[in-house]
Amino acid sequence: MESPAVTFTLAYLVFAVCFVFPPDEVRSAGLTVQSLLAAWLGSEDAAFVQYHLRRSTGTLLAHSLLPLGYYLAVTSALAYYWSRKGWNNHPLARTLAVHALPQSGWRAVASSINMEFRRIDKFATGAPGARVIVTDTWVIKVTTYCLHVAQQQDIHLTVTDSRQHELTPDSNMPVQFLTIRVASINPYVKAFDIRLNSTEYGELREKLRAPISNAANVVIHQSLSDLFLETFTSLVEINQTYPVPSTQELEPCIGCMQTIANIKLIKNCQEPNEGECQQCYCRPMWCLTCMGKWFASRQDQQHPETWLSSQVPCPTCRAKFCILDVCIIR
Repeated sequence: MESPAVTFTLAYLVFAVCFVFPPDEVRSAGLTVQSLLAAWLGSEDAAFVQYHLRRSTGTLLAHSLLPLGYYLAVTSALAYYWSRKGWNNHPLARTLAVHALPQSGWRAVASSINMEFRRIDKFATGAPGARVIVTDTWVIKVTTYCLHVAQQQDIHLTVTDSRQHELTPDSNMPVQFLTIRVASINPYVKAFDIRLNSTEYGELREKLRAPISNAANVVIHQSLSDLFLETFTSLVEINQTYPVPSTQELEPCIGCMQTIANIKLIKNCQEPNEGECQQCYCRPMWCLTCMGKWFASRQDQQHPETWLSSQVPCPTCRAKFCILDVCIIR
């Protein structure tokens, strides 16, 4: 395909030069702007100025179309070449062919992808120009001009980057986007990157067979509650601490039973409005993570901007408290 492309490029270049600077042979053949637009230009003798107003305008437009004509001709020739032999020459067909078994071809791979894409349990996300699709067998990235395809059994996945955007049009909370590198052990399959919202990370992992390594040591926020829990923890850490008496023995958190209870609710704020915080007299029974999850679960999920300033009842005695009242045990 390279030799015909070079030949066409040289031929078109000669045509363009002859069209812009027409020799006598081209003029005699009538292949000039003046000849092609004669009906619109009118007579030079009848209206010299008006004739050249139209001639200069028509010439400018005709010459500006020469690059467009070249690209249209090249892409048309390329499209024709791709469609030959039942689309065997198309880059996508060649991409699929590297996944085909020895006794089959790219059409068998295409049939497998088509069948799995029709299933409702596939994972799909992303904008039209950067879609990510994961089926039982395939990981696919759809871009404007091409398709990246990898077989699940052959791939290694690595989180390589994380970008956090403070606001999105439909949310007042920051959103995290992850970049995951998809590398195949098949030497004929080029590695590619997929990008998705961290809230979709859990769903993606459920559909993948291979584990995802975290080379960048990214803290992945899989939900709005995860984002809030990180903020909740950082705010509690700057509150005053609670010195537990040496005679008091701390028990495991009754929420998770995995961690020793490490927080105590002490009324610290001076909220004057109705529904103010109340003193909690419960002994330490919760860990910071479980209390943060409890706090998030009691919020209005449609208005995350109110979470940090709200009050919730103690999970044990129902006394109202806010974030300022959560004290880490010292």
